[in-house]
Amino acid sequence: MRVNYRLSSKELSGVPGEAAWAESMGYDGVSSSETAHDPFLPLALAATSTSRVTLATSVAIAFPRSPMVTAHTSRDLQDLSQGRFRLGLGTQVKGHIERRFSTTWEAPGPKLREYVQSLRHIWDCWATGSKLDYQGKYYQFSLMTPFFNPGPSLYPAPTVFTGAVNAYNCQVAGEVCDGLMLHSLTSAEYVRNVVRPGLEKGAEKAGREGPLARLTGSGFIITGPNQSSIRAATVEVRRRIAFYASTRTYFPVLEAHGFEEIGVQLHQMSLKGEWAEMGELISDEMVDAFAVIGEYDEIAGRFLERYGDLLDDVNFSPSTDGPIEEVQLRRIIQQLQDGA
Repeated sequence: MRVNYRLSSKELSGVPGEAAWAESMGYDGVSSSETAHDPFLPLALAATSTSRVTLATSVAIAFPRSPMVTAHTSRDLQDLSQGRFRLGLGTQVKGHIERRFSTTWEAPGPKLREYVQSLRHIWDCWATGSKLDYQGKYYQFSLMTPFFNPGPSLYPAPTVFTGAVNAYNCQVAGEVCDGLMLHSLTSAEYVRNVVRPGLEKGAEKAGREGPLARLTGSGFIITGPNQSSIRAATVEVRRRIAFYASTRTYFPVLEAHGFEEIGVQLHQMSLKGEWAEMGELISDEMVDAFAVIGEYDEIAGRFLERYGDLLDDVNFSPSTDGPIEEVQLRRIIQQLQDGA
């Protein structure tokens, strides 16, 4: 199993050192998120201070960016990193698309399918010199003059992963993507009963042969040197579960465990701005469903017991009450990689 690290530097100046540290710890990949900062710029800096790890957006929000813009940015990062870039795309929810990005909300699954297909058409045009001619419902591309064409790359086109929660978007990933990124609010049961069947259905629909699209994620991981530190770290995880569970887009995950009524309550509280109180609704049962919990010497085994036969990659930037000693961190990473 590959083990990935999520960058946490809030200042771009800290990214090169953090990425180099992650590589030195034995991580297989480094990812950057689109929250309060751009997801691509940190990876450009990480490419200059690393030589081995995969560099991934996890995720970049697709629809506010034209596929052409994303194609150019991804191509540049692929060249800069000497073939180590992985494009991770997400759809975001309606409120953010319309009110934060001021972009038109359209059916996200079918639109994401076209987004990935058009990216591949653009990259193929650059690689082979073929005519650019992609005609879809949401995207149409037919103009590529030599001045704007970077030409063939020394490296293959970037791999494309998409984030997905509902069964339809899992199917889309199975049809057109190299991999699927799980949301933090997930469980082994949901992956087994919804995500993987969706990937299989999509692959069958597209007539794809070979292994399924890779699965990367982890849900929440809570660890520490003792039970006291674990209890302290769990407080923040309860808040994060409450935040995600209040969003109706993620209700299918709650419904798989019989927690839909709590989701409705959390949604109503979020509308009232009762963010501080929402974590109190998250029971131990919910924490156990969506988080793998264990002390340092047992967390890898517990994670593998739950997810070892389901995932190809794990995101291991765990919730802890303090930093993990580097010797211990290396040991956990190695255990996850070895599957033991």
